[in-house]
Amino acid sequence: MTQVRVRTRDSAVLHLEGSRTGQAVLLIHGLGYASWAAHQLRHALGDDLALWSVDNRGTGRSTRGLEELSIDLLAEDAAVAIEALGRPAIVVGYSMGGYVAQLLALARPELVNQLVLLGTSPGGPEAVSVPAPTLKAWLDAANLTPEQYARRTMPLSFREGWPQSHSNEYEDVIQARLTYPTSSAIWREQYKACERFLQTGARTAELAVPTLVIHGGADRVLPADNGRAIARMLPDARYRELPDAGHLLHLEAPDVIATEVRRFVAPSIPHYGNTKE
Repeated sequence: MTQVRVRTRDSAVLHLEGSRTGQAVLLIHGLGYASWAAHQLRHALGDDLALWSVDNRGTGRSTRGLEELSIDLLAEDAAVAIEALGRPAIVVGYSMGGYVAQLLALARPELVNQLVLLGTSPGGPEAVSVPAPTLKAWLDAANLTPEQYARRTMPLSFREGWPQSHSNEYEDVIQARLTYPTSSAIWREQYKACERFLQTGARTAELAVPTLVIHGGADRVLPADNGRAIARMLPDARYRELPDAGHLLHLEAPDVIATEVRRFVAPSIPHYGNTKE
């Protein structure tokens, strides 16, 4: 595993980790998440798709920097990360990372070979809000310790019952998260940035890079209508809905996501069209 540190124009230092061999894939993380959440998908993708992970500023091993945190700023950071890799990348964004990935692909399409959007939203009038029980759980736990917050809220990011039926895998995820915990202050900054994005939205219909959209039908954070909305805006995109999956698809079903990504990026695979399975 190679680690790279790159400085932004406002003096944040971004942490990247991945492999120098294979086709570059950049994973952009969701609210409060960081490179600890990349390991399962990296293993599932194998060596020929070299998964890189960038810690969003203030999370993991990246520093905060000076500017007000916004989804646009995180997209600018992602561009800096890809430039540091020295070649365009397949960009995978989940949840908040999907917001970032959309803005990156709109602003810097030359850096994005293909776009994969997991459990995310276009924002704006087409967006479906975070369900009230999930939102209440997040806000009620926001001032708890990182471990208390994770144990109180993370079950909502998986399909109902998954943490109990996959208790060992779930505990591994919790422990990985606690290695580089996100502070409540950074969580709140990212949360406010997400709120602003969801109000205004991205110009999703203008995305000009090949796009794969995958959403869980049992998503309790960003309901599946969000993924369907993106698919309607991008009729040439590949859409796959996993009926019984939750929000964190790459943690809940990394082998399924890896298979879908491989099929999407392989040049011998023809156009799919939109499908719900």
